[in-house]
Amino acid sequence: MGGFFGVASKQDCVFDLFFGIDYHSHLGTRRGGMTVYGEDGFNRAIHNIENSPFRTKFDKDIHEMHGNMGIGCISDYEPQPLLVRSHHGTYAIATISKINNIDELIQELFNTGHAHFLEMSGGEINATELVAALINQKDSLIEGIRYALDSVDGSLSLLLMNKRGIYAARDKYGRTPVVIGKKEDAFCASFENFAYKNLGYSDYKELGPGEVVVITDETCHTLVDPNKDMKICTFLWVYYGYPSSSYEGVSVEKMRYNCGAKMAGRDNVSPDIVAGVPDSGTAHAVGYANESGIPFSRPFIKYTPTWPRSFMPTIQSKRNLIAKMKLLAVDELIKDKSLLLIDDSIVRGTQLRETTEFLYQSGAKEVHIRPACPPLLFGCKYLNFSRSSSEMDLIARRVIERLENGNVTDEVLKEYADPETEKYENMIEEIRKELNFTTLRYNRLDDMLDATGLDKCKLCTYCWNGQE
Repeated sequence: MGGFFGVASKQDCVFDLFFGIDYHSHLGTRRGGMTVYGEDGFNRAIHNIENSPFRTKFDKDIHEMHGNMGIGCISDYEPQPLLVRSHHGTYAIATISKINNIDELIQELFNTGHAHFLEMSGGEINATELVAALINQKDSLIEGIRYALDSVDGSLSLLLMNKRGIYAARDKYGRTPVVIGKKEDAFCASFENFAYKNLGYSDYKELGPGEVVVITDETCHTLVDPNKDMKICTFLWVYYGYPSSSYEGVSVEKMRYNCGAKMAGRDNVSPDIVAGVPDSGTAHAVGYANESGIPFSRPFIKYTPTWPRSFMPTIQSKRNLIAKMKLLAVDELIKDKSLLLIDDSIVRGTQLRETTEFLYQSGAKEVHIRPACPPLLFGCKYLNFSRSSSEMDLIARRVIERLENGNVTDEVLKEYADPETEKYENMIEEIRKELNFTTLRYNRLDDMLDATGLDKCKLCTYCWNGQE
């Protein structure tokens, strides 16, 4: 996916910018970038971070960059921030986006006289360059930002910096967060609100859907009022968000405890221990253990000194191998034990099947699997949740395709999304057998949404039930 951070300060901002961006490293693995603006104008650095953390790649740059304003990002796809010169003047821009209508937008721009786009490796267009082109279609910068937000089918949040300040805009349905922090003589804009806490900032405001603000070293001013409708991604709490994050005032860690407690309240097995797949399943497992009274334990440990990020590397087969290599067994906690294991989700199922086999090989008597969210039936249209090129990469969809002999309609999928139906039970049993679990029970959608404490109409559930 990706994350961004921006600072406007009366002092040199590079230290805050560097660490604010670094605190978003859990959201992307491919590119990192930072741009500052000072007396000498714009200064930008972009590096590949696939094999090294952000900090090590930018350690030299922070000693050479100086300025009072800066923006930067961690990205899973396109290199950014980009420097753009247009009739709006020169500006730097970074985005978090998933643009489903990118071909249509490109053609519209060509039809209005836009000359060309630079291709990235693989022939794709840099989505941030496309957003800049949309902004440049309008006479004023604010009108251009609004036009870009409205034009994108999918999601788009952005930071844009020129000599006047940093413009922050949240996706029109608030699918991804943008928050503002404040300290003496400085404001910052961030995807994650925890990213600025250790830098001395306190919470100032969370942007609403479609809201656009401009920050300087002295103020944060709203330029476009927020929309009423919100559809924030629920997966931010279940998986993407760092434990110390909060969105819409709801703590990620606390929501995961709530999820685990909800699952425990509906379960009927009596394992010896409860464990979470590190790291994103751990808090769910703590919540389950607290509610059930079954001891929480760590029967395997993730080796992180040289493999700190779960997404690395980008090639799927290599990621599967690394995921397996990272897990180290604690044999005394596994041998002859009945284990209940909680993961944030099951996508393809490959890694969890290998983890289960690993536990059996280490002497486990039973392995009960409890995903913290419902079966994934639809590929996400709004965030780059996974690198799946097809919905058939989702194990639930493959099983449904098999059970229905290829005759899968929206109505059929609706039945499979309902945990009260026979079709749902058949799907779960087929997944259980295919992945060799002792038992399998997913968290229910209603319980998961209740765990957030938010109004359900504000939460996006598309990947589970196809409803926008």
